[in-house]
Amino acid sequence: MSAARPEAEDREWQRLDKWLWCARFMKARPDCAELIAQGMLRLNRQPTDKAHARLRVGDVITLPLRGRVIVLEVLALAARRGPASEARLLYREISERSEGAAPASPCGQGKTASYRPP
Repeated sequence: MSAARPEAEDREWQRLDKWLWCARFMKARPDCAELIAQGMLRLNRQPTDKAHARLRVGDVITLPLRGRVIVLEVLALAARRGPASEARLLYREISERSEGAAPASPCGQGKTASYRPP
């Protein structure tokens, strides 16, 4: 296993806790690390509890925040922790339901292969 080039960080990848802090999801970086350490966050659908997990452009983050689950696509790595308007350019929030998708039906009311109404 080869050691990562120090200059690659923040250019090719970024620590997950640092990116969350720069994207202004928490006020302090240790708070970001604690959220991750609790195992509540997913990176590309995989649970992670490592603040040092490598985040790259295109990755998808799922995190519980303020009473809801937020799904984000990483659009850019952070050069610094800037104003909120700059931080908002780092990601795109993915809606729970894509446009044009069929509305969700209550459990047991859909017509599927495993359920046929009487």
